[in-house]
Formats: sequence, C-alpha cells, structure tokens
Amino acid sequence: MIGDLGLENREYRQEDSKVEVTGFEAKYYDTLMNLITFGWYPKFIRKAIADIGLKPGEKVLDFGAGTGRNALLMLPYVGDEGKITALEIGPEMQAQFRKKTAPYPNIELIDRRIDEPLPYESEYDVVFISFVLHGFVQERRDTIIQNAYRALKPGGRFAILDYNNFDVDRAVWYVKWAIRKAECPLAEEFINRDTEAMLQAHGFDRFEKHLYFKNYLRLLKAYKPM
Repeated sequence: MIGDLGLENREYRQEDSKVEVTGFEAKYYDTLMNLITFGWYPKFIRKAIADIGLKPGEKVLDFGAGTGRNALLMLPYVGDEGKITALEIGPEMQAQFRKKTAPYPNIELIDRRIDEPLPYESEYDVVFISFVLHGFVQERRDTIIQNAYRALKPGGRFAILDYNNFDVDRAVWYVKWAIRKAECPLAEEFINRDTEAMLQAHGFDRFEKHLYFKNYLRLLKAYKPM
C-alpha cells in the first residue's frame, strides 16, 4: 500500500507528531474544527459516536479526551448509571473539559498519559480514542493498544475513530494534500499499516467498522474475547 515516498525506509520519531495540541489551537480547538471542516465535523462526530453502540449503564474510558465534546456526546447513551473516565494531559484541553462537564458527576477527568502503562484492568465496557492513535510512533501505539485491551472487560470493545487504511497516492487531491501537507508524517505511516493485524497481535479477535467521508475515515471496533 505504501506509495513512492520511501515511507517504509523512514525512521519516525515522536517529535514528528502533532497529536498533542497546545496554545491557540488547543484553546479554540472545537471552533477551529468546525470552521476548517465548513461545519461538517459536528454532524460527523455525532454520527460516529452513535455508531459505537453505547448502552445505558456502560463504563467508557476515553483516551485523549480533548475538550469534552466527545464525552458529552457519549453521556446520553450511557445515562446516569454509566460512567465516562477521560484521560487528557493538555492544560488548555483540560480547562475546557472541566468547564463543559462540570454539571455531570459521572464524567471524570484524569491528568494521565495514554502511551504509558495504565492501572486499569477489566473495568470498562468501551475504550474510545478519536484521531489520536495515528499520532504516535508504533512502539507507543502498541502500549496504547495494550492499555485498552487490559482495561476492557471480556467482550468489551476498543472503538478507534481515525483514518482508514488506503493508498494515499490514489486519494483525491484534497485528501492527499491534507495527509502530506497538513498532517504529521506519522499519519501516512499509520494509514499504510494494517490496523486490524496490529490489533490482533494484542489479542483482539473480532472487528466491526463504519466508514465515513468517502471511506477515508473509519470507526473500527475491536472486541476483546469473552
């Protein structure tokens, strides 16, 4: 699947990533996402979160939780009996998250990295990660996947909203431009990997997917065996 950029020979570093958003971009993240997508993003993220299939009373672990937008969209599905534990390290993101979710006692924010070993074991029905996994080098992605697998109850699902696997060389011009000019180099490296094989290597054994935006974006649900 790799094109003509010599990506297979490149040595990637975490410094290549843009996943940890800071400063002005972090402070106005939701507004900027709405603007640069011409208002498309809010409808898209609502649809994607609906496709997770959350149920009343479920416990969700939200990796790289951002501003709290996603947590608030998940909350009506899990209801008062459910719980959302959100992990986020960005100070600007945390401030927005706390402000938005303050009225809801079953949403918890924790200042904790997701690419280091986490203490959760067989506690959650769902682990959710949105446009974060692609921004890590593979070694750290493996740690994140291991964290998700360990945190899930048997039969639980790891819901990954991110880029689909596709040939960037054959993508429409504006997608190719976005991946190679606006995104970090790690994004194309992630796109060129077999995501399901990556997850199977860590024990996940069943998959469901929902495709969006002409199949360039995907919600991949990976299930932990019962």
